[in-house]
Amino acid sequence: MEYRDLGRTGLKVSPLCLGAMNFPDPSGEAESLEIINRALESGINFIDTANVYNRGESEKIVGRALQENGRRDQVVLATKVFGTMEDDDPNAQGASRYHIIQSCEDSLRRLQTDHIDLYQLHRPSQNIPQDETLRAFDDLIRDGKVRYIGCSTHPAWKVMEALAVSEKFGLNRYISEQPPYNFLDRRIENELVPLAQKYGLALLPWSPLAGGILAGRYDNAKDYPEGSRANRAEWFARRVNQPGIDVAIKVGEMANERGLTTSQLALLWVKDQTGVTAPIIGPRTLAHLEDALGILDKHLDEADIPLFDELVHPGNAIADFHNSNDWMKARVL
Repeated sequence: MEYRDLGRTGLKVSPLCLGAMNFPDPSGEAESLEIINRALESGINFIDTANVYNRGESEKIVGRALQENGRRDQVVLATKVFGTMEDDDPNAQGASRYHIIQSCEDSLRRLQTDHIDLYQLHRPSQNIPQDETLRAFDDLIRDGKVRYIGCSTHPAWKVMEALAVSEKFGLNRYISEQPPYNFLDRRIENELVPLAQKYGLALLPWSPLAGGILAGRYDNAKDYPEGSRANRAEWFARRVNQPGIDVAIKVGEMANERGLTTSQLALLWVKDQTGVTAPIIGPRTLAHLEDALGILDKHLDEADIPLFDELVHPGNAIADFHNSNDWMKARVL
């Protein structure tokens, strides 16, 4: 397998990162463990979770798997902090020093490890100065509890500000950004990708299959399949529109001509985009994982790039995958 540099850290990671958002719900505990073990057997050495995924249960599943298979030291383990963990505690959320320090201790316990390889701020704060957040992260690194820090779903200007604050105060800096990026929402190509390349940041795209739209899951923008994400969550349903479904159908036709599934071609497109380190796959079933593993050693044909660009022009979007972040909400067709 062709391993890639995790930003400027010197760490090598697999070109796909296993996302644990679906563990253990809706995947189920047994299948979650099976997915983790199969991913590691395939050569994937990068796992991403978050404290808010199933209110800590995802971290527990990942920690249990790594304890049972004894492969913690071979895995680059990433988790995140920001979201609300206790509804009745106003301090159990956000980017404050208080919450970050406490959440790190909680995540270490759930993950059954003494350190987190990549600790990420899950969303940008609208009211807490970045020096407050970065100094807390810096102290965790100095204490040996965290190796590297990163951010998720930050606009380019916010990432640049964080780098400047770290430089000004001599603090450890972000080494990665985890943006929403798929063929239906290409907006990070305008500013974030050039910034990441300039400053040596790894890009770890989430939702590379557009939540199943680019896996051919949806036939139309009104009737959602039983059990689909749009059927379960209103916030995700807002991302499902007919233009996106129409593009997914065309990607499916291209995939069929190349002997691939729709999801494989869509994932391959993200994996081989300029500046991308490792898309985060979020398999719900073992079959979903096996489908993704099929493109680990494949590369996008350069002749196909213009075909994609004709469907969705570079830097544009036809579905809004930034709608989970107030900083980046924008109207798209």
